[in-house]
Amino acid sequence: MSKVPERSTASGSSGALLDVIVVGAGFAGVYALYKFRQLGFSVRAFEAGGDVGGTWYWNRYPGCRCDIESIYYSYQFDDDLQQDWEWTERYASQPEILSYIRHVADRFDLRRDIRFNTRVTAATFEEAAEQAPAHWTVTTDDGQTHRARFCIMASGVLSTPNLPDIPGRDTFAGATYHTGQWPHEQVDFSGLKVAVIGTGSSGIQCIPLIAAQAGHVSVFQRTPNYAVPASNRPLETDELNDVKSRYGEIRAASKKGFTALPFKPAGRSALAVSEQEREEVYERWWGNFGLAFQGAFADVLFDAQANRTASEFVRRKIRDLVDDEKVAELLTPDFPLGCKRMCVDTDYYPTYNRDNVTLVDISRDPIDGIVPEGIRTGGRVHAVDAIVFATGYDAITGALLAMDLRGRGGLTLREKWTDGPRVYLGLATHGFPNLFMVNGPGSPSVLINMVTGVEQHVDWIADCLVHMRERGLDAIEAEAQHEDAWAVHNDEVAQRSIRGDCASWYTGANIPGKPGGFLPYVGGFPAYVEQCEQVVENGYAGFALRSFRSPVLCGDA
Repeated sequence: MSKVPERSTASGSSGALLDVIVVGAGFAGVYALYKFRQLGFSVRAFEAGGDVGGTWYWNRYPGCRCDIESIYYSYQFDDDLQQDWEWTERYASQPEILSYIRHVADRFDLRRDIRFNTRVTAATFEEAAEQAPAHWTVTTDDGQTHRARFCIMASGVLSTPNLPDIPGRDTFAGATYHTGQWPHEQVDFSGLKVAVIGTGSSGIQCIPLIAAQAGHVSVFQRTPNYAVPASNRPLETDELNDVKSRYGEIRAASKKGFTALPFKPAGRSALAVSEQEREEVYERWWGNFGLAFQGAFADVLFDAQANRTASEFVRRKIRDLVDDEKVAELLTPDFPLGCKRMCVDTDYYPTYNRDNVTLVDISRDPIDGIVPEGIRTGGRVHAVDAIVFATGYDAITGALLAMDLRGRGGLTLREKWTDGPRVYLGLATHGFPNLFMVNGPGSPSVLINMVTGVEQHVDWIADCLVHMRERGLDAIEAEAQHEDAWAVHNDEVAQRSIRGDCASWYTGANIPGKPGGFLPYVGGFPAYVEQCEQVVENGYAGFALRSFRSPVLCGDA
């Protein structure tokens, strides 16, 4: 592997004005760097971690793996890359995904344009002056400033860990971990009493493996979640070769898929078949299709009565898998399936049949505080040696708001988004010219295959910058009325589904004080892409494009 550049400790300005600065070097940042370089733009990326990978660099907890099948969770921009990489499992583990993205960085020599161990702390838009075009001044945590005409926020949607502010947290005498900031060295829980707080995706993945090693595990659960079996397995050589021979067909089908995956949509309603046939369909999808289970029928995510049939099927599965009736009841969600992100698991529910696993219901007895000996609920102290916070992330907006982003007239992004984010197409926000977001709020992001979504976003932005370069345009800015209209549309589409009124991290409900509103776009990948293409076909409708060589707005250029 290429040598990772050391972090610079010098302060001051880095010098020349770049065309593009990319914030982040996960899947989005790596592809953005590749794409802009290929198009002849001067570009540099900044990454807080010590290497490429983004969320797959930081999340190293036991059992961490993708819930999208590996043959789809990969880049499609280079056919040779598709052909030479060999996935080993149906659902790739974190180490394998990290190896893949490192391979991509090596193959295209991307590290030479990435500053690692360097966190962007602020970015300020500077208006055009007599001697300088409009640009962004980006400040990093080593005291340096860097300038670029365009700033691309590829900072990740699940990259800002949510560490709950529990009284006494810092007094705990043992070791504490967050699944999103896991140590690089192996953690040994052998013989220890371990507390895991949280039963979302990361908790559901790590709890079975921690329980297999620890002396005892106490799982602190506020809200149960639905989980479907991953049915993970090794990939056979013949299977991989078949996929590689059909990658063109598979990728084309993915672009037409509602979730950017090559699955044909179910054409039937769950209510249009007999109960026996419905059960047979659910049983087949339960054991074979992972997250796609929620698409077994066309209306599971859009009709309350249809959803109840799927929800009750999974509830019965939980009761069948968990021996203790009271524990099974605590693990059974009462909200609609799919309104929160469904989890993909390996042996999660049977883990509660182990003698060394206890479920603590903190919806009834909330955590009062953390003391040196452990966790206190309802006046009782649960003595533990280590605490694992599987408490998720400040999703979609967290990484953006962690930076001091200042647009036109010094307006901060936090001020702009006081009542919730307003982002046109999930790409750009009014008052912040020449700043683009990859998988921003109002884009499909976490509801689709993220890698396909990343490529579509970056390609759209890159085409836009080429359009501006060819026409001598200096600045582009989303128009306020169009981003407001997109926010209304985003909310209307969400309300047509069972997700709209559900309190989840999709709405920021897991972060105290975070403004409400459904953050990702629910309308599906094809509908979103069509909207983006129509904007371009109509001369970048909804964007104001400006040349500072002329005071005239060029929205129809």
